[in-house]
Amino acid sequence: MSGNPPLIVNTKCECGHQNPVGTVLCEACGNPLLDGADSARPLEMRYDGKARRSQKTNPGVIDRVWNFFSSVKIAIYLIVLTLLGSTLGTVFPQESTFLHIDPSTYYKQRYGTAGDIYYRLGLSHTYESWWFITLLVMIGASLVICSLDRVLPLYKALSRQQIRKHRRFLTRQRVALATKVAEGPEDWVSKAVQPLKKQGYRVMTDGGALLAEKHRFSRWGPYIIHIGLIIFLLAVLARGLPGLHMDQHLAFPQGEIVHIPDTSYYLVNERFTVEFYKDEEMPEEFRGKKVLPKLYETKAVLYECTADCGDPSREPKLAKVASHAIQVNDPLSYKGMKAYQFDYDLTPVLRSVTPKLVNSATGESYGSFKLEMKNPQRSFTAGPYTLELKEKYMEFGLSEEGKPISKSPYPNEPAFFFLIKGPKLPAGGEPYFYFPKQNDKAEFQQDAINDKLGGQGRFLELEVGDMSGVDVSESTSYLNVRVDRAMPFVWVGAGIVMLGLVLGFYWQHRRIWLTVGEGELTLGAHTNKNWYGLRREVSSFLKKMDINADEKSLENGGDPA
Repeated sequence: MSGNPPLIVNTKCECGHQNPVGTVLCEACGNPLLDGADSARPLEMRYDGKARRSQKTNPGVIDRVWNFFSSVKIAIYLIVLTLLGSTLGTVFPQESTFLHIDPSTYYKQRYGTAGDIYYRLGLSHTYESWWFITLLVMIGASLVICSLDRVLPLYKALSRQQIRKHRRFLTRQRVALATKVAEGPEDWVSKAVQPLKKQGYRVMTDGGALLAEKHRFSRWGPYIIHIGLIIFLLAVLARGLPGLHMDQHLAFPQGEIVHIPDTSYYLVNERFTVEFYKDEEMPEEFRGKKVLPKLYETKAVLYECTADCGDPSREPKLAKVASHAIQVNDPLSYKGMKAYQFDYDLTPVLRSVTPKLVNSATGESYGSFKLEMKNPQRSFTAGPYTLELKEKYMEFGLSEEGKPISKSPYPNEPAFFFLIKGPKLPAGGEPYFYFPKQNDKAEFQQDAINDKLGGQGRFLELEVGDMSGVDVSESTSYLNVRVDRAMPFVWVGAGIVMLGLVLGFYWQHRRIWLTVGEGELTLGAHTNKNWYGLRREVSSFLKKMDINADEKSLENGGDPA
């Protein structure tokens, strides 16, 4: 039988026990309370017929919420919706798999209209979206409520089992027998104890009644699985909390100290080296066509901030905590944080320049200043002039509206917007765009931009003289920095799920009830699965008691052979 049994009103069993609403089988004697005495259908033994909270009559608001989440059908719907959402997240790569992209333009440029729709629907970050997380939370709530709604009644039923059962309870088990015996009730029952114990049963007797049970623990297998899944889900959701999970791809220019976001750590790429395969070491089809790296390594030093960490106006005080030569699959590891080598770039990276302010008409120089790419000062002085840094763009670009934007946090095409104040300049200052790299000046037409901003009468220029004023990092090491403090709990949850699966698959909860009275033996047996094995055990037990009962004849109360 499937589905929930219909509700009944409070009813007193013929044995005198008062049963609560929703009880299918009397809690005391097992007498069926729904079907008539002439019914021969096998009993619904789920939770031993005990009432569940979800069967409450006249439910309130909380009860309706409980009933919603206790439904297995709702749980299946939630799982299907989550699977569909997960599938949508795989149509195109997620934003987190890319480095240095602007997702608002990337998906449209790379995948066309479909990619643009994909981004606008928020599917480019599916697994961090509110609706996906809500589905996971609802699945977790369903697991908790489904488990409590079923495990509590089942525990109460199994922990308060009565040895003596109603005759209709016994004869309507799927494995049942009614036959004549010559011996007295207590004598027959006492002889039955030892054969059942040899089969691994725990036996309890009450005069002419007997209850034999084994492997009750297997009934908790599904609920142990639920506990494991709940821990697994909580661990997955906890990865979104600050400090518990990080998976970032960061650039570390050689010789530059870089702060690892959302941590108190700084990492320095002291030296990057790469070794390439020689032509004679490469397969013949690649010789002269490809250059393949044989080994690349980052000599890294990890520092921890000990003071002035959150003050941008002060230099943080750092203490060295670890160092390691990072190679592929050989990360730097410290207190749960790991830095993996995954890529490199041998293109020189601009770290700072020393431009000088000159009069373009007379060639007069008013002085120079050091301009850092990453953390520049906000104000500079050159002779009688003051330069206030208003904006910086590490990788200069233009938005769809034509406004300046920074496409990435790395100084690939840096640009700086100053407001210059001083003699012969407007009272509010003269705006000035500065591109440190010569090729960027030509590409983005620095002079044309400044002519438009300052008018044709401007006479001040920023220039870089010789290369002595340019500080360049020779290479950049790309590291994947990971922190996953929730992962141990993911494995714990997975381990508990496996334990529940083993308990549920390899053992079966088996029970045999029997009563002897007035020269008749009435036997009923139940298991949660593997009915053939139960029939075989009952048949073997009966043969030891000199009752020849064929296995098939035991199916739902057949006659003995």
